[in-house]
Amino acid sequence: MITGGTSSFGNVVLRRFLETGIGEIQVFSRDEKKQHDMRLAYNNPKLKFYIGDMRWRESLLDAMTGVDYVFYAAALKQVPSCEFYPMKALMTNAIGTEM
Repeated sequence: MITGGTSSFGNVVLRRFLETGIGEIQVFSRDEKKQHDMRLAYNNPKLKFYIGDMRWRESLLDAMTGVDYVFYAAALKQVPSCEFYPMKALMTNAIGTEM
């Protein structure tokens, strides 16, 4: 599973994983539109998409059923957003890794 899988970094990781023998890759993110665009662009049966939020434990745990490895790429990176929403940035960038 790649959390934050629709981010620019998540896409780079995904492309690398698609070059391996991994049988299934789960893309976990909040962005339905980006997931749809990725589904169309990659058109790969290895990919499974899950809508969820790192700050909502239940959505993450539901998506992680049967997952062997999690690659944590979820992050809020834009400084103005992090300054305006410091708790959301902390929850996504740090506390989410504890879940």
